[in-house]
Amino acid sequence: MEFSNPERSSLPSSRSSLALFLLVVASLLFASCSRKDDPDRIVIWHQMRVDERLILEEQMKRYMALHPGIRVEAIYKETEELRSGFIVAAIAGQGPDLVYGPSDQIGPFQVMDIITPLEPYLDSAYQASFNPKALTWYKGHLLQVADKLGNHLTLVYNKKLLSVPPTTDLELIDIGRRLTVDRDGDGKTDQYGLVWNYTEPFFFVPFMSGFGGWVMDENGVPTLNSPGTINGLKFIQKLRDVYKIIPSESDYNIADALFKDGNAAMIINGDWSWSSYRKAGIDIGISPLPKIVSTGLFCAPMVSPKGYSMNVNVPESKRARVIDLVKFLMDPAQQLETAKALNTMPTRTILYSNEFVLNDEILRNSQKQIDQGRAMPVVPELRAIWDAMRPSYQAVLGGAKSPEDAARDMQLLALRKIAEMNE
Repeated sequence: MEFSNPERSSLPSSRSSLALFLLVVASLLFASCSRKDDPDRIVIWHQMRVDERLILEEQMKRYMALHPGIRVEAIYKETEELRSGFIVAAIAGQGPDLVYGPSDQIGPFQVMDIITPLEPYLDSAYQASFNPKALTWYKGHLLQVADKLGNHLTLVYNKKLLSVPPTTDLELIDIGRRLTVDRDGDGKTDQYGLVWNYTEPFFFVPFMSGFGGWVMDENGVPTLNSPGTINGLKFIQKLRDVYKIIPSESDYNIADALFKDGNAAMIINGDWSWSSYRKAGIDIGISPLPKIVSTGLFCAPMVSPKGYSMNVNVPESKRARVIDLVKFLMDPAQQLETAKALNTMPTRTILYSNEFVLNDEILRNSQKQIDQGRAMPVVPELRAIWDAMRPSYQAVLGGAKSPEDAARDMQLLALRKIAEMNE
């Protein structure tokens, strides 16, 4: 799974325990993280999946061929390892020159003052060549530049089983019931109309938003105790218990396997998953998530860019060299190469008129979903909100709480966790 995994954190929540944790771990850092010893060595930490890594490696080789004497190294780390490891390393004055990942890591990095503002190095004309959603500004500074836009959920469907995807929740239910099948008559479902990792809050957000809810207000205050949360929870319950178009139990791996094996007509999953479905031999279509008829709102997934931030410890004398590498990796030619291989949405606006981007069915529908989605907040409070949502959300699915009680308890726990985080 390649979403930014907002559901868990490997770092302590309170500032005092975090400080102690950082001091202990920092003592274990080794010299290979340092950039100061070798100004011609540029190190990137990233959490790219394998197919992305292969493309990055080829692009790095081309860059080094154009710049003899410069060595670029890319080091893979799991998302949470990257996040916590970069915090520890950068506070100790070490770490990579560039850190690559989803935009929700920007808030914690900014709070700890471990990434440097990029606007002094990327002028306004260059910034204007990007989709504005690809530039992550926070607290008045440009802190990340993205080469991919999305990291978003969509409706993915198997064209062998479904030719026209649903556009509303009512159509989703109708089609889902028709395509949920007991093939051998043994009383057990062999093919589901819809599957997805509905047990995790990140995958619940589109339905929360479709019923008018959201995770926080513009000031970062949780807004979980809302009709949107309550009605979204009730809708998920009905899909499972009333309409029976989704499995009684499902996590990411179960849903993924059902779809890859041809035993599900539709799956809700992110853009990171599409290439794996095609490799599995599934002729997939991509469609925006449906509109909720009762509210008139589209189910809006969180949308976030994935890109590069610069370590605050990069010496001023080296920053121009690091920025030059970033610009090379952001070049339209590199982005188009990635888009063709992985169906990822590029961020340079000149590519939006490119014939491939215009005519590729998956990219075209991905763009529609991005337009209907909502930006993932980058504030540190989001982590506390995920942690507060999960227990009550899963209690509803287990029958231990009503949606109303769950929404209230989510809000109270989120407020408490944020207060603890800020102690």
